[in-house]
Amino acid sequence: MRADRMKGQTMTDSTLTVLSAVSGTRSGSVTVRSTEHGLPIAVAIDERELRYGGGALATTILQQSERASAAARAQRRILLAEDGVPADVLDRLGLPTSARVAAAANEHLAEDVAPASWLRQA
Repeated sequence: MRADRMKGQTMTDSTLTVLSAVSGTRSGSVTVRSTEHGLPIAVAIDERELRYGGGALATTILQQSERASAAARAQRRILLAEDGVPADVLDRLGLPTSARVAAAANEHLAEDVAPASWLRQA
């Protein structure tokens, strides 16, 4: 549509839902909820994480945000596939499969440092 035809018209789609997912470190000391577009919308940080410094904490938050975003995109893929969108189109959109997200999570889990103690202070 040309811009002059669009004047005064608002194009919204109230049926489109923004999906989000949560990802956290193995110890659960940092968790991030991100949208499918990579926007972090909630961050929870245990105060013990502050001892590692701002740079390390920022890196951890970004990593968890990317993982949560990938999980949300996999959810979007499932919804679109249920609506009849062909798999090759979903691949071209760059939407990962749930299996690919799970495999990446397992790889990251192997790299993640295990906590010194699983006990938390009450």
